[in-house]
Amino acid sequence: MEGGEARNLTEIASRQGMQALLTRPREESQSLAAALALRHVGAVIEPMMVVHYSVDAALDLAAVQAILCTSANGVRALARVTDERRLPLLAVGEATASRARAEGFTAVSSADGVVSDLARLAAARLRPHNGRLLHVAGNVAAGDLVGALRAQGFVIERRVLYEARPVETLSTVAVSVLRGRMIDFALFFSPRTAGIFVRLAGIVGVAGYCQTITSLAISAAADAVLTGLPWRDRRVAERPDQPALLDALDAVLAERRQD
Repeated sequence: MEGGEARNLTEIASRQGMQALLTRPREESQSLAAALALRHVGAVIEPMMVVHYSVDAALDLAAVQAILCTSANGVRALARVTDERRLPLLAVGEATASRARAEGFTAVSSADGVVSDLARLAAARLRPHNGRLLHVAGNVAAGDLVGALRAQGFVIERRVLYEARPVETLSTVAVSVLRGRMIDFALFFSPRTAGIFVRLAGIVGVAGYCQTITSLAISAAADAVLTGLPWRDRRVAERPDQPALLDALDAVLAERRQD
């Protein structure tokens, strides 16, 4: 489900104990909610973007030596438009790589989590004379993967196979739990989703309620977008991936247990 229907299914895993606001697209947030449940933290799933896939796209994979994916949504989009699963697939990080394996891709390699890491991995593993590269992306792409690899002699095409559209407002459930001070943590996985939340929180008048919430950002860039809100505390993951963000959450939980 997409659009309004999906957003009306805002999920609250638990109303007892601590709770986290999850701002990722729904599929990623659901797996993240399971990781939080192991920590006895409930989840309010409130996607800041809704993903729309280009299911009618046609891909020409002739002479392609490898496919490069910079998000799990890119992998999902790719899997929807081709049955090819044997071409080498280079993923920006382990979460994207895991999604590729789950979709049946058999030759998957993972970089360390950011676009520059993926460019280095491609340059180390691939050779320009062995064929062109295909970068599967959304309508908004972080970094310049195409430019970095073209500078090293590769022929690379960027294909937009999905669009991540920002939501227009916070759901009534999200507004209610924020005003009720029922949220302890808010997790942000990109500067874009952080920016959408900051803007919408101001529009619906819940910015001040962030005073009791600790924000956890996947990068310094995402954290920088959050500085305009009056958070109880702000934490940044040591690496730009979900395990590191969960490590940051674990550190906060350990501190609170000691209080």
